[in-house]
Amino acid sequence: MADGMSTGPGQKAQSEPVLRLRTDALDWLTVDKEVVVLDGEKDLYLGTNQSGAMLWRELSTGTTRTELVRLLVDAFDIDHETASRDTDAFLAALRERHLLLEV
Repeated sequence: MADGMSTGPGQKAQSEPVLRLRTDALDWLTVDKEVVVLDGEKDLYLGTNQSGAMLWRELSTGTTRTELVRLLVDAFDIDHETASRDTDAFLAALRERHLLLEV
């Protein structure tokens, strides 16, 4: 490449976006193995199941979709396709509620 940079096998030309939860007017806490969320901006109350709680905690510090899928595969011993589908559904629900930022 003209700029002196190259991508080798298995490397992406662009990195995956970092996914992070919106921080303004958003409070949450872990209860047992679930997360309870209060969106003060929209007066919305949400709850997650155990897998959603795991994803939520990772999103609170910033992560990628690939890392979230891997987390579900490892934690629940499920196949990659199922973990991908579940992760995408969870992320879509967060996007729909304007809780997710992509940087």
